[in-house]
Amino acid sequence: MFCDQAKVVFIAGKGGNGCVSFRREKFIAKGGPDGGDGGNGGDIVLLADENINTLSDFRTQKRYKAKDGQPGKGKNMHGKNAEDLILKVPVGTMILDTKNERLFGDLKKTGETFVIVHGGRGGKGNARFATSTLQAPKFAEIGESGEKTEVNLELKLIADIGLIGLPSAGKSTLISVISNARPKIAEYAFTTLIPNLGLVDVKKIIGKKINDSFVVADIPGLIEGAHQGKGLGDEFLKHITRTKVLIHVIDVNDKDIVRSYETINEELKRYSKTLAKKPQIIVLNKIDTIDNDITTMLIKEIKKKAKKTRIFPVSAVTGKGIKELILESYKILKLIIKTKDEKSEKKIETYKVHRPHLKMSSKRFEITAVNEGSNAKNKRTFSVKGKSIEKMVQMSDFNNEQAIQRIYSYMEKSGISSELKVKGAKDGDELCIANKILNFRE
Repeated sequence: MFCDQAKVVFIAGKGGNGCVSFRREKFIAKGGPDGGDGGNGGDIVLLADENINTLSDFRTQKRYKAKDGQPGKGKNMHGKNAEDLILKVPVGTMILDTKNERLFGDLKKTGETFVIVHGGRGGKGNARFATSTLQAPKFAEIGESGEKTEVNLELKLIADIGLIGLPSAGKSTLISVISNARPKIAEYAFTTLIPNLGLVDVKKIIGKKINDSFVVADIPGLIEGAHQGKGLGDEFLKHITRTKVLIHVIDVNDKDIVRSYETINEELKRYSKTLAKKPQIIVLNKIDTIDNDITTMLIKEIKKKAKKTRIFPVSAVTGKGIKELILESYKILKLIIKTKDEKSEKKIETYKVHRPHLKMSSKRFEITAVNEGSNAKNKRTFSVKGKSIEKMVQMSDFNNEQAIQRIYSYMEKSGISSELKVKGAKDGDELCIANKILNFRE
């Protein structure tokens, strides 16, 4: 089943907890702390794979969770890091924010990767906290929670040339002749229900010493109102936005080929002005069904509207005109690649993942008064925000007095306590940090 859109939740693995342990060996009276660190949680990585052509797996499974890191153990044994969860996606997959459609990543090449969520850091064991003044720490860090996000995955096929036209114009037959694609072909409208990709071997077709190839996409037939979703609609118009050249296939047996030409171009224009400006080649297909005089007349007729656009009369069935068409397509592609302009590409904005260490930092926090003693206990409440202090609070065991004392010591050294006093904080006032409540200590 072809699927080009999916909304998915990704959850990275949680870091393993640090271990509280003390050396216990025979004939050693006072063994020191030897608790090991927890392992890091697994990342979730999206990998572009040319052998995948649909997002259907993400339509059926909407939630992915990486494994958690292993907890630390005694004898300074660190927990095992969790393996990353690698998920294969089609080449051309875009990762978008669900709220404002901001583009996080765009996997355009085979083998390209994108880390969608990072695993949490493993908590430090008690051996890490031993100092000259605290020789027997009885606390360790809790493993950091892994990142969680919900994104839209959207597939836009990566093809050099897109075949467009009304239903039954002969696009499927044409792509089967010029490439290795084998689409379904039948004599009724909307035979093609999904885009088909094919690789064109230039040397094989034109017989010249051009050892090169390009990718062509057969887009399901468009009709008037396609930009509004009619027929197969704009669901597939997006798949030609990445193409460099459009081959506009017209059936010479249409009652009004000029009308057919104008209908498709109007839909392109209404969907995207950039799309409408892409280089086009017009193919008058099925010329084996009419005589040469009528073919010449039709070329002159459409030339009045197409003006400088190259027109190729071909027969996908007999192969007439195919070599000339492929050679011209190849020349245009090479010219475009040579003078490539990526200004029209949507700019990728990526979130930088900050992983602050727990070092002292005097101004990396923000303090605001939430209320002025209007709660039941008549205590003031202050909100304390800052990457380092929030991370420390999140990774601290609130059932352990030494772990809590470490937080207060950090606030004292970093200047948070001094700033709270300046703002009028008194002993017993509440501090809201990372959704947890502590009492201020003067």
